Amino acid sequence: MVTLAAALAIVAFGPLAPPGFAAAPTGPPDSTAAHRREVEAWRQKRLERLRADDGWLTVVGLHWLKPGPTSFGAAAGNDLILPGSGTPARAGVLTLDAATGRVTVDAAPGVTVTLRGKPVTRAVLTTDAGGREPDILTLGGVTLQIIDRGGRLGVRVKDAHSEARRSFKGLTWYPIKPELRVKARLVRHTQPTTVRVPSVIGVTEAMPSPGVVELQLDGKTQHLTPVLEPGEDRLFFIFKDATSGRTTYGAGRFLYADPPPRDDGEMILDFNEAYSPPCAFTAYATCPTPPPGNRLSVPVEAGELAPSH
Repeated sequence: MVTLAAALAIVAFGPLAPPGFAAAPTGPPDSTAAHRREVEAWRQKRLERLRADDGWLTVVGLHWLKPGPTSFGAAAGNDLILPGSGTPARAGVLTLDAATGRVTVDAAPGVTVTLRGKPVTRAVLTTDAGGREPDILTLGGVTLQIIDRGGRLGVRVKDAHSEARRSFKGLTWYPIKPELRVKARLVRHTQPTTVRVPSVIGVTEAMPSPGVVELQLDGKTQHLTPVLEPGEDRLFFIFKDATSGRTTYGAGRFLYADPPPRDDGEMILDFNEAYSPPCAFTAYATCPTPPPGNRLSVPVEAGELAPSH
């Protein structure tokens, strides 16, 4: 499964960075303009992903499967009622086999349901377990995919014509602040370590963590524990700070960073690229939330502001 897409952590660590290991812009003075261009380009891509035909603004439903059949279609009598003016009243049935955990789709006679661009009448569907790309069923502008959250299977419904996508006014950000592109140090765990990452749906998952990151903000030493998502080598942080629930999204924000290029663990965290999780835009996401240790004691006034919707 896409392990709680998101997810996060905390644990024991070794010697800490020396005093003064610090939040400061890096590089020559003319790097400020290059940094601004880099962040602006990243923010544009962030906006494009959110607005995409399959972005988070299109998520309109999440239906948890029970063993046995689940009918789906536009009619009120279905177990899973789908949106879309062109959606068939009775589109088909999804069946969860309790013994194997497999989900099978059977399209209703005369209904066109496509999988990987081809019409299907019956198929076993791949879930997003373990970071795999899930199979996506398409009915016009509506898509269905099976998600796995700690062994709990659900149907995520997306509608390219959703009201949230149509009415979306864009994102708002703090001004870009070079001083919040900070030096940090990854203190690696001495043995393989996992951390327990909670989520908004009450499922907690164990995710691998390479270590604990130490940094300085407002003259105070802070610690964050990153995790690794399946198949990824970038460090993934879910954190809260003193802006959470005030100017930024209350449940926390996400941030990615490249791993340290050298053995000394020195790396960069750019809080100008901190952003709101999917739950800020849809009630049907399954976002991870910060573990207790990933709460910064100071305000991080950089990155994405809370959505205004």
